[in-house]
Amino acid sequence: MKVVVLAGGLSTERDVSLTSGASICRALKKKGHHTLLLDVFMGLPDAPANLEEVFDLPDSNLKIADGIKTTEPDLEAVKASREDKSDCFFGPNVIEICRLADIAFLGLHGGYGEDGRLQAAFDLLGIKYTGPSSLGNALAMDKSVTKQIFKMNHIPTPEGTWLYAKSKDKPLSDFGLSLPVVVKPCSGGSSIGVHIVHTDAEYRDAIETSFKKEDEVVIEPFIDGREYACGIVDGKALPLVEIIPKDGVFDYVNKYQIGGASEICPAQSLNAEQTAQIQAAGEKAFEALRLDVYSRADFIVDNHTGEFYCLEVNSLPGMTSASLLPKAAKAAGYEYGEFCELIIRKSLETRYQN
Repeated sequence: MKVVVLAGGLSTERDVSLTSGASICRALKKKGHHTLLLDVFMGLPDAPANLEEVFDLPDSNLKIADGIKTTEPDLEAVKASREDKSDCFFGPNVIEICRLADIAFLGLHGGYGEDGRLQAAFDLLGIKYTGPSSLGNALAMDKSVTKQIFKMNHIPTPEGTWLYAKSKDKPLSDFGLSLPVVVKPCSGGSSIGVHIVHTDAEYRDAIETSFKKEDEVVIEPFIDGREYACGIVDGKALPLVEIIPKDGVFDYVNKYQIGGASEICPAQSLNAEQTAQIQAAGEKAFEALRLDVYSRADFIVDNHTGEFYCLEVNSLPGMTSASLLPKAAKAAGYEYGEFCELIIRKSLETRYQN
């Protein structure tokens, strides 16, 4: 197959996305597919006159992936570096190349790539793509909407509220909350912009910082617990991954830097009943959010009560070879390249085959 792997873009998770995309591209190339790694925003301005040739470039354009830094990417610098200076989300030749491909494998995270807008555009353009539909992506991306859907479907989730800029000066007590709390962007990922606050001063700083990134934030009570990731493929849960951060917080640095966290799969600290309950909740969340093909639900188990809560669902989770979802897939018997092919196959079966 001719597969274009879309990554990068204008999300704060840009570096993670490019690394995921490079891993996918290499794996599919080893499986005999004709692959190209393409930054959805930067495009391929120096593409050959015959665009079909891009699928046989010797390096598959892997040079654009430069690893995951310890700080967020400078998106303004990314915009300024684009040759045509256009503000169009799709870079030079992106749409044309995607239309030539048999499928676009979406290695995008956050922003326009994971909130349903790109998927909706591709639906209109007749471009086949991997992962959930535009609706599922849109619902899962908005944490305030997700929380409401979880509550409607009796899926355990932390109490909390969502806050708009016009209400940012209201005290926590107005929302029935007290310190410590977690403040996080409504539509962010990779733990970017997540603040665990214990004092009033920390809370004010977290609110001010968060509203510089988005116009809505989610506030939840802090839960002292252990985190687990539940991969879902075709509506069925994979083995759970237990996450043990090096310094107690599974933040952006600990997620992506070597040695930042220990990740155990299958999870060892839960009994069979607890594991089954979390997996069932993950499958229920997948269905409630109208997701299809694959995703990853993130859970926390309270150290004091033993209760579990679904924190969020990632509709396009990290796909580096060391990411949580591929680790769960490996425990289920899929090596990385096989898992990438499974995602393609399930995407085609779900959306494009009558």
